[in-house]
Amino acid sequence: MSASYSVVGGGISGLVAAYRLRVAAGPDASITVFDPADRLGGVLRTERIGGQPMDVGAEAFVARRPEVPALLAELGLAGRQISTTGARPLIYSQGRLHALPSDTLQGIPAHAEALTGLVDDATLAWIRDEPTRPFSWRPGADPSVAELVGHRFGDQVVARSVDPLLGGVYAGSSATIGVRSALPPLAAALDRGARSLTDAVRDALAASAPSVTGSVFGAIDGGYAVLVDELVRRAGIRWLQVAVERVDRGQQGWEIVDDEGMRHQADAAVLAVPAPRLARLVEGVAPRTAAAARRIGVASSALVALALPGGTPVPQQSGVLVAGGERLHAKAITLSTQKWGRRGNVELVRLSYGRFGDDLARNVGDEDLLAWAAQDLATVFDVAAEPEDYHVQRWIDAMPQYGPGHGELIADLRAGLPPTLAVAGAYLDGIGVPACVGAATRAAASLVTSRVAR
Repeated sequence: MSASYSVVGGGISGLVAAYRLRVAAGPDASITVFDPADRLGGVLRTERIGGQPMDVGAEAFVARRPEVPALLAELGLAGRQISTTGARPLIYSQGRLHALPSDTLQGIPAHAEALTGLVDDATLAWIRDEPTRPFSWRPGADPSVAELVGHRFGDQVVARSVDPLLGGVYAGSSATIGVRSALPPLAAALDRGARSLTDAVRDALAASAPSVTGSVFGAIDGGYAVLVDELVRRAGIRWLQVAVERVDRGQQGWEIVDDEGMRHQADAAVLAVPAPRLARLVEGVAPRTAAAARRIGVASSALVALALPGGTPVPQQSGVLVAGGERLHAKAITLSTQKWGRRGNVELVRLSYGRFGDDLARNVGDEDLLAWAAQDLATVFDVAAEPEDYHVQRWIDAMPQYGPGHGELIADLRAGLPPTLAVAGAYLDGIGVPACVGAATRAAASLVTSRVAR
Protein backbone atom coordinates (compact mmCIF):
# COMPACT_ATOMS: atom_id res chain seq x y z
CA MET A 1 0.00 0.00 0.00
CA SER A 2 1.39 3.43 -0.94
CA ALA A 3 2.37 5.84 1.83
CA SER A 4 0.44 8.98 2.69
CA TYR A 5 2.28 12.05 3.92
CA SER A 6 1.00 15.38 5.20
CA VAL A 7 3.07 18.56 5.16
CA VAL A 8 1.70 21.37 7.29
CA GLY A 9 3.03 24.65 5.95
CA GLY A 10 3.70 25.60 2.34
CA GLY A 11 6.79 27.76 2.72
CA ILE A 12 10.22 26.81 1.43
CA SER A 13 10.67 24.29 4.27
CA GLY A 14 7.38 22.54 3.56
CA LEU A 15 7.87 22.51 -0.19
CA VAL A 16 11.40 21.13 -0.01
CA ALA A 17 10.18 18.46 2.41
CA ALA A 18 7.35 17.57 0.03
CA TYR A 19 9.74 17.37 -2.91
CA ARG A 20 12.20 15.19 -0.97
CA LEU A 21 9.35 12.90 0.08
CA ARG A 22 8.26 12.55 -3.54
CA VAL A 23 11.77 11.64 -4.67
CA ALA A 24 12.19 9.10 -1.85
CA ALA A 25 8.67 7.61 -1.76
CA GLY A 26 7.98 7.54 -5.47
CA PRO A 27 5.05 8.51 -7.69
CA ASP A 28 2.42 6.46 -5.88
CA ALA A 29 2.80 8.20 -2.50
CA SER A 30 0.10 10.66 -1.49
CA ILE A 31 1.54 14.03 -0.41
CA THR A 32 -0.82 16.72 0.88
CA VAL A 33 0.31 20.25 1.75
CA PHE A 34 -1.85 22.31 4.09
CA ASP A 35 -1.49 26.08 3.84
CA PRO A 36 -4.26 28.72 3.96
CA ALA A 37 -2.29 31.45 2.16
CA ASP A 38 -3.25 32.85 -1.22
CA ARG A 39 -0.14 31.24 -2.74
CA LEU A 40 2.53 28.78 -1.72
CA GLY A 41 6.05 29.82 -0.80
CA GLY A 42 5.67 31.48 2.59
CA VAL A 43 8.29 34.21 3.00
CA LEU A 44 9.59 33.38 -0.47
CA ARG A 45 7.20 35.75 -2.19
CA THR A 46 7.74 37.50 -5.50
CA GLU A 47 5.67 40.49 -6.63
CA ARG A 48 5.84 42.63 -9.78
CA ILE A 49 6.75 46.16 -8.79
CA GLY A 50 7.47 48.80 -11.37
CA GLY A 51 7.10 46.09 -13.99
CA GLN A 52 9.92 44.02 -12.48
CA PRO A 53 9.84 40.84 -10.37
CA MET A 54 10.93 41.65 -6.82
CA ASP A 55 11.19 39.42 -3.78
CA VAL A 56 9.36 40.94 -0.84
CA GLY A 57 10.34 38.36 1.76
CA ALA A 58 13.69 36.63 1.74
CA GLU A 59 15.65 38.19 -1.13
CA ALA A 60 18.99 36.36 -1.09
CA PHE A 61 20.73 33.22 0.07
CA VAL A 62 24.27 32.57 1.22
CA ALA A 63 25.79 31.26 -2.00
CA ARG A 64 28.85 29.81 -0.25
CA ARG A 65 26.68 27.24 1.49
CA PRO A 66 25.92 24.25 -0.75
CA GLU A 67 22.22 23.63 -0.11
CA VAL A 68 20.56 26.11 -2.46
CA PRO A 69 22.98 25.89 -5.40
CA ALA A 70 22.75 22.09 -5.21
CA LEU A 71 18.94 22.21 -5.11
CA LEU A 72 18.82 24.59 -8.08
CA ALA A 73 21.10 22.28 -10.05
CA GLU A 74 18.97 19.27 -9.14
CA LEU A 75 15.87 21.09 -10.38
CA GLY A 76 17.50 22.23 -13.61
CA LEU A 77 17.59 25.85 -12.44
CA ALA A 78 21.34 26.37 -12.01
CA GLY A 79 21.35 28.81 -14.91
CA ARG A 80 18.88 31.05 -13.06
CA GLN A 81 21.23 31.68 -10.12
CA ILE A 82 22.60 35.23 -10.13
CA SER A 83 25.26 36.95 -8.05
CA THR A 84 25.49 40.42 -6.59
CA THR A 85 27.17 43.23 -8.50
CA GLY A 86 29.84 43.46 -5.81
CA ALA A 87 28.43 46.67 -4.34
CA ARG A 88 28.85 46.78 -0.57
CA PRO A 89 26.46 48.09 2.09
CA LEU A 90 26.90 51.13 4.28
CA ILE A 91 26.18 51.63 7.97
CA TYR A 92 24.06 54.55 9.15
CA SER A 93 25.32 55.61 12.57
CA GLN A 94 25.40 58.89 14.47
CA GLY A 95 23.33 60.53 11.73
CA ARG A 96 25.70 59.78 8.84
CA LEU A 97 26.80 57.03 6.48
CA HIS A 98 29.92 54.94 7.03
CA ALA A 99 31.58 52.28 4.92
CA LEU A 100 30.93 48.76 6.18
CA PRO A 101 34.07 47.84 8.15
CA SER A 102 36.37 45.18 6.75
CA ASP A 103 38.36 42.70 8.84
CA THR A 104 35.36 41.93 11.03
CA LEU A 105 33.32 38.84 11.83
CA GLN A 106 29.67 39.92 11.69
CA GLY A 107 30.84 43.35 12.81
CA ILE A 108 33.23 42.13 15.53
CA PRO A 109 36.63 43.62 14.71
CA ALA A 110 39.88 41.71 14.31
CA HIS A 111 41.73 44.93 15.17
CA ALA A 112 40.80 48.41 16.36
CA GLU A 113 41.62 50.14 13.06
CA ALA A 114 38.74 48.29 11.39
CA LEU A 115 36.28 50.54 13.25
CA THR A 116 38.11 53.86 12.91
CA GLY A 117 35.52 56.59 12.36
CA LEU A 118 32.64 54.37 13.47
CA VAL A 119 33.43 54.35 17.22
CA ASP A 120 35.17 56.92 19.41
CA ASP A 121 38.84 57.00 20.38
CA ALA A 122 38.22 55.60 23.86
CA THR A 123 36.53 52.54 22.35
CA LEU A 124 39.37 52.08 19.86
CA ALA A 125 41.83 52.11 22.76
CA TRP A 126 39.69 49.58 24.64
CA ILE A 127 39.72 47.26 21.59
CA ARG A 128 43.51 47.58 21.23
CA ASP A 129 43.93 46.73 24.91
CA GLU A 130 41.61 43.71 24.86
CA PRO A 131 44.27 40.99 24.36
CA THR A 132 46.12 42.19 27.47
CA ARG A 133 43.12 41.97 29.81
CA PRO A 134 42.30 38.75 31.70
CA PHE A 135 39.97 36.52 29.72
CA SER A 136 38.15 33.34 30.61
CA TRP A 137 35.90 31.13 28.51
CA ARG A 138 34.18 27.91 29.42
CA PRO A 139 34.03 25.51 26.45
CA GLY A 140 30.41 25.06 25.48
CA ALA A 141 29.34 28.43 26.90
CA ASP A 142 26.73 30.36 24.93
CA PRO A 143 26.32 33.95 26.14
CA SER A 144 24.48 36.53 24.06
CA VAL A 145 26.57 38.27 21.43
CA ALA A 146 25.99 41.59 23.21
CA GLU A 147 27.20 40.22 26.53
CA LEU A 148 30.46 38.90 25.10
CA VAL A 149 31.26 41.74 22.68
CA GLY A 150 30.08 44.52 24.97
CA HIS A 151 32.22 43.26 27.84
CA ARG A 152 35.37 42.87 25.75
CA PHE A 153 35.05 45.67 23.16
CA GLY A 154 32.46 48.10 24.50
CA ASP A 155 28.85 49.07 23.90
CA GLN A 156 29.62 51.23 20.86
CA VAL A 157 30.93 48.21 18.97
CA VAL A 158 27.69 46.40 19.75
CA ALA A 159 25.37 49.24 18.76
CA ARG A 160 27.26 50.61 15.74
CA SER A 161 28.94 47.58 14.18
CA VAL A 162 27.41 44.30 15.38
CA ASP A 163 23.72 45.15 15.82
CA PRO A 164 23.27 46.60 12.31
CA LEU A 165 24.31 43.26 10.78
CA LEU A 166 22.45 40.97 13.18
CA GLY A 167 19.37 43.20 13.20
CA GLY A 168 19.10 42.94 9.44
CA VAL A 169 19.21 39.13 9.61
CA TYR A 170 17.16 38.34 12.72
CA ALA A 171 14.98 41.44 13.22
CA GLY A 172 16.38 41.33 16.74
CA SER A 173 19.56 42.47 18.39
CA SER A 174 22.78 41.00 19.67
CA ALA A 175 21.17 40.96 23.10
CA THR A 176 18.66 38.33 21.93
CA ILE A 177 21.04 36.17 19.86
CA GLY A 178 23.45 33.58 21.27
CA VAL A 179 27.07 33.39 20.16
CA ARG A 180 26.81 29.76 19.03
CA SER A 181 23.87 30.42 16.71
CA ALA A 182 25.06 33.70 15.22
CA LEU A 183 28.79 33.01 15.12
CA PRO A 184 29.65 29.28 15.12
CA PRO A 185 33.25 29.85 13.91
CA LEU A 186 33.85 32.28 16.77
CA ALA A 187 32.45 29.85 19.34
CA ALA A 188 34.67 27.11 17.91
CA ALA A 189 37.77 29.32 18.14
CA LEU A 190 36.93 30.17 21.75
CA ASP A 191 36.39 26.49 22.58
CA ARG A 192 39.80 25.70 21.11
CA GLY A 193 41.39 27.95 23.70
CA ALA A 194 41.77 31.41 22.13
CA ARG A 195 43.43 33.67 24.68
CA SER A 196 41.24 36.71 23.91
CA LEU A 197 38.23 37.72 21.85
CA THR A 198 40.61 39.44 19.42
CA ASP A 199 42.52 36.20 18.90
CA ALA A 200 39.27 34.26 18.47
CA VAL A 201 38.01 36.65 15.78
CA ARG A 202 41.32 36.43 13.92
CA ASP A 203 41.34 32.62 14.19
CA ALA A 204 37.76 32.39 12.89
CA LEU A 205 38.49 34.70 9.95
CA ALA A 206 41.67 32.78 9.10
CA ALA A 207 39.88 29.43 9.25
CA SER A 208 37.30 30.54 6.68
CA ALA A 209 39.67 32.45 4.38
CA PRO A 210 40.92 29.52 2.20
CA SER A 211 37.38 28.49 1.21
CA VAL A 212 35.97 31.98 0.65
CA THR A 213 35.57 32.55 -3.09
CA GLY A 214 32.92 34.16 -5.27
CA SER A 215 29.94 36.24 -4.29
CA VAL A 216 28.74 35.81 -0.72
CA PHE A 217 25.08 36.09 -1.70
CA GLY A 218 23.01 34.70 -4.52
CA ALA A 219 19.48 35.15 -5.81
CA ILE A 220 17.28 33.77 -8.59
CA ASP A 221 16.64 35.55 -11.87
CA GLY A 222 12.89 36.09 -11.86
CA GLY A 223 12.65 35.88 -8.08
CA TYR A 224 12.09 33.04 -5.66
CA ALA A 225 8.77 32.29 -7.39
CA VAL A 226 10.83 30.41 -9.99
CA LEU A 227 12.08 27.99 -7.33
CA VAL A 228 8.69 27.72 -5.61
CA ASP A 229 6.87 26.89 -8.84
CA GLU A 230 9.38 24.20 -9.79
CA LEU A 231 9.26 22.59 -6.34
CA VAL A 232 5.47 22.46 -6.50
CA ARG A 233 5.58 20.93 -9.97
CA ARG A 234 8.18 18.30 -9.07
CA ALA A 235 6.59 17.40 -5.73
CA GLY A 236 3.24 16.50 -7.27
CA ILE A 237 1.34 17.66 -4.20
CA ARG A 238 -2.30 18.09 -3.37
CA TRP A 239 -2.67 21.57 -1.86
CA LEU A 240 -5.46 22.09 0.67
CA GLN A 241 -5.94 25.81 1.28
CA VAL A 242 -6.95 25.44 4.91
CA ALA A 243 -5.34 26.11 8.27
CA VAL A 244 -4.51 23.23 10.59
CA GLU A 245 -5.71 23.38 14.19
CA ARG A 246 -3.95 20.38 15.69
CA VAL A 247 -2.46 16.96 15.12
CA ASP A 248 -4.13 13.94 16.75
CA ARG A 249 -3.11 10.30 16.85
CA GLY A 250 -4.99 8.12 14.39
CA GLN A 251 -5.50 4.36 14.23
CA GLN A 252 -2.47 3.83 12.00
CA GLY A 253 -0.76 7.20 11.95
CA TRP A 254 -1.94 10.77 12.36
CA GLU A 255 -5.07 12.83 11.93
CA ILE A 256 -4.52 16.37 10.69
CA VAL A 257 -7.46 18.42 11.97
CA ASP A 258 -8.16 21.55 9.93
CA ASP A 259 -9.97 24.72 10.98
CA GLU A 260 -13.22 23.45 9.46
CA GLY A 261 -13.17 20.36 11.67
CA MET A 262 -12.22 17.99 8.87
CA ARG A 263 -9.82 15.15 9.71
CA HIS A 264 -7.17 14.06 7.22
CA GLN A 265 -5.33 10.76 7.63
CA ALA A 266 -1.57 10.46 7.16
CA ASP A 267 1.02 7.79 7.86
CA ALA A 268 3.58 10.48 8.68
CA ALA A 269 3.76 14.27 8.71
CA VAL A 270 6.21 17.15 8.45
CA LEU A 271 5.25 20.21 10.47
CA ALA A 272 6.86 23.15 8.66
CA VAL A 273 5.36 26.03 10.60
CA PRO A 274 6.77 28.76 12.89
CA ALA A 275 7.54 27.75 16.47
CA PRO A 276 4.43 29.37 18.06
CA ARG A 277 2.15 27.43 15.70
CA LEU A 278 4.08 24.21 16.24
CA ALA A 279 3.45 24.44 19.97
CA ARG A 280 -0.30 24.63 19.42
CA LEU A 281 -0.35 21.82 16.85
CA VAL A 282 1.46 19.18 18.91
CA GLU A 283 0.65 19.97 22.55
CA GLY A 284 -1.64 16.94 22.69
CA VAL A 285 0.74 14.43 21.08
CA ALA A 286 4.23 15.78 21.83
CA PRO A 287 4.09 17.95 24.97
CA ARG A 288 7.87 18.05 25.37
CA THR A 289 8.22 19.43 21.86
CA ALA A 290 5.43 21.94 22.46
CA ALA A 291 7.07 23.19 25.65
CA ALA A 292 10.38 23.70 23.86
CA ALA A 293 8.72 25.50 20.95
CA ARG A 294 7.06 27.97 23.32
CA ARG A 295 10.47 29.07 24.53
CA ILE A 296 11.53 30.30 21.08
CA GLY A 297 10.92 34.02 20.65
CA VAL A 298 9.75 35.41 17.33
CA ALA A 299 9.76 38.85 15.75
CA SER A 300 7.49 40.39 13.15
CA SER A 301 8.54 42.71 10.35
CA ALA A 302 7.07 44.88 7.64
CA LEU A 303 8.62 45.60 4.27
CA VAL A 304 8.03 48.58 1.99
CA ALA A 305 9.14 47.86 -1.58
CA LEU A 306 9.38 50.88 -3.87
CA ALA A 307 10.00 51.42 -7.56
CA LEU A 308 11.58 54.87 -7.82
CA PRO A 309 12.02 56.61 -11.18
CA GLY A 310 15.11 55.53 -13.10
CA GLY A 311 18.04 57.82 -12.39
CA THR A 312 16.97 58.62 -8.83
CA PRO A 313 20.29 59.59 -7.16
CA VAL A 314 20.92 56.73 -4.75
CA PRO A 315 24.52 55.69 -3.98
CA GLN A 316 26.25 52.87 -5.82
CA GLN A 317 25.99 50.63 -2.75
CA SER A 318 23.95 47.52 -2.00
CA GLY A 319 22.10 49.14 0.88
CA VAL A 320 22.26 50.57 4.37
CA LEU A 321 22.29 48.83 7.75
CA VAL A 322 21.05 51.00 10.61
CA ALA A 323 22.85 51.18 13.95
CA GLY A 324 20.98 51.05 17.25
CA GLY A 325 19.60 54.26 18.71
CA GLU A 326 19.16 56.13 15.41
CA ARG A 327 16.10 58.24 14.64
CA LEU A 328 15.30 56.37 11.44
CA HIS A 329 12.26 54.13 11.47
CA ALA A 330 13.85 51.57 9.13
CA LYS A 331 16.29 48.95 10.41
CA ALA A 332 17.70 48.30 6.94
CA ILE A 333 17.45 49.64 3.39
CA THR A 334 18.27 47.46 0.39
CA LEU A 335 19.11 49.18 -2.88
CA SER A 336 18.03 46.21 -4.96
CA THR A 337 18.92 47.64 -8.36
CA GLN A 338 22.44 48.46 -7.18
CA LYS A 339 22.78 45.08 -5.46
CA TRP A 340 21.58 42.78 -8.25
CA GLY A 341 21.90 44.89 -11.39
CA ARG A 342 19.47 46.97 -13.41
CA ARG A 343 16.43 45.43 -15.05
CA GLY A 344 14.09 48.01 -16.50
CA ASN A 345 14.10 51.76 -15.96
CA VAL A 346 13.35 51.92 -12.23
CA GLU A 347 15.33 51.95 -9.00
CA LEU A 348 14.02 49.12 -6.79
CA VAL A 349 14.38 49.77 -3.06
CA ARG A 350 13.33 47.76 0.01
CA LEU A 351 12.95 49.27 3.48
CA SER A 352 12.53 46.92 6.45
CA TYR A 353 10.71 47.79 9.67
CA GLY A 354 10.10 46.04 12.98
CA ARG A 355 12.27 44.41 15.62
CA PHE A 356 11.90 41.75 18.26
CA GLY A 357 9.69 43.04 21.07
CA ASP A 358 7.69 45.64 19.12
CA ASP A 359 4.26 45.37 17.48
CA LEU A 360 4.98 47.70 14.58
CA ALA A 361 4.25 45.16 11.85
CA ARG A 362 0.82 44.46 13.30
CA ASN A 363 -0.31 47.95 14.23
CA VAL A 364 1.21 50.52 11.86
CA GLY A 365 -0.88 51.15 8.75
CA ASP A 366 0.33 51.11 5.16
CA GLU A 367 0.05 54.90 4.78
CA ASP A 368 2.24 55.47 7.82
CA LEU A 369 4.81 52.94 6.61
CA LEU A 370 4.95 54.65 3.21
CA ALA A 371 5.38 58.03 4.92
CA TRP A 372 8.18 56.60 7.06
CA ALA A 373 9.86 55.23 3.94
CA ALA A 374 9.78 58.65 2.29
CA GLN A 375 11.20 60.28 5.43
CA ASP A 376 13.95 57.69 5.78
CA LEU A 377 15.04 57.99 2.15
CA ALA A 378 15.15 61.77 2.48
CA THR A 379 17.17 61.56 5.68
CA VAL A 380 19.71 58.98 4.51
CA PHE A 381 20.09 59.82 0.81
CA ASP A 382 18.47 63.28 0.46
CA VAL A 383 16.07 61.66 -2.02
CA ALA A 384 12.51 62.92 -2.39
CA ALA A 385 11.36 61.08 -5.52
CA GLU A 386 7.74 59.97 -5.75
CA PRO A 387 7.59 56.19 -6.27
CA GLU A 388 6.12 54.90 -9.51
CA ASP A 389 4.90 51.76 -7.75
CA TYR A 390 4.99 50.23 -4.27
CA HIS A 391 4.09 47.17 -2.25
CA VAL A 392 3.74 46.73 1.52
CA GLN A 393 4.32 43.24 2.90
CA ARG A 394 4.00 42.08 6.52
CA TRP A 395 5.56 39.00 8.05
CA ILE A 396 3.98 38.19 11.41
CA ASP A 397 5.94 36.02 13.88
CA ALA A 398 8.20 34.97 11.02
CA MET A 399 11.65 35.81 12.43
CA PRO A 400 12.83 33.38 15.14
CA GLN A 401 15.30 34.54 17.78
CA TYR A 402 18.29 32.27 18.37
CA GLY A 403 18.82 32.98 22.04
CA PRO A 404 21.63 31.63 24.23
CA GLY A 405 21.35 27.86 24.54
CA HIS A 406 19.32 27.57 21.33
CA GLY A 407 21.11 24.41 20.16
CA GLU A 408 20.23 22.52 23.33
CA LEU A 409 16.65 23.77 23.11
CA ILE A 410 16.26 22.46 19.55
CA ALA A 411 17.78 19.11 20.50
CA ASP A 412 15.13 18.85 23.24
CA LEU A 413 12.38 19.88 20.81
CA ARG A 414 13.34 17.19 18.31
CA ALA A 415 13.78 14.55 21.02
CA GLY A 416 10.14 14.99 22.04
CA LEU A 417 8.76 14.03 18.63
CA PRO A 418 7.26 10.62 17.85
CA PRO A 419 9.14 8.79 15.03
CA THR A 420 6.66 9.60 12.26
CA LEU A 421 6.38 13.30 13.04
CA ALA A 422 9.17 15.64 11.90
CA VAL A 423 9.73 19.38 11.98
CA ALA A 424 11.23 21.83 9.53
CA GLY A 425 11.59 25.59 9.57
CA ALA A 426 13.76 28.63 10.12
CA TYR A 427 13.70 28.36 13.91
CA LEU A 428 15.69 25.09 13.92
CA ASP A 429 19.19 25.20 12.45
CA GLY A 430 19.53 28.65 10.95
CA ILE A 431 17.35 31.45 9.66
CA GLY A 432 18.52 31.55 6.03
CA VAL A 433 17.07 29.69 3.08
CA PRO A 434 20.00 27.23 2.93
CA ALA A 435 19.41 26.18 6.53
CA CYS A 436 15.68 25.74 5.81
CA VAL A 437 16.49 23.51 2.83
CA GLY A 438 18.83 21.46 5.01
CA ALA A 439 16.31 21.06 7.85
CA ALA A 440 13.54 20.08 5.43
CA THR A 441 15.77 17.47 3.79
CA ARG A 442 16.56 16.04 7.21
CA ALA A 443 12.86 15.96 8.14
CA ALA A 444 11.84 14.11 5.00
CA ALA A 445 14.66 11.59 5.38
CA SER A 446 13.67 10.87 8.98
CA LEU A 447 10.07 10.08 7.95
CA VAL A 448 11.11 7.76 5.15
CA THR A 449 13.53 5.99 7.48
CA SER A 450 10.90 5.67 10.20
CA ARG A 451 8.37 4.22 7.80
CA VAL A 452 10.86 1.65 6.48
CA ALA A 453 11.76 0.70 10.04
CA ARG A 454 8.11 -0.08 10.77
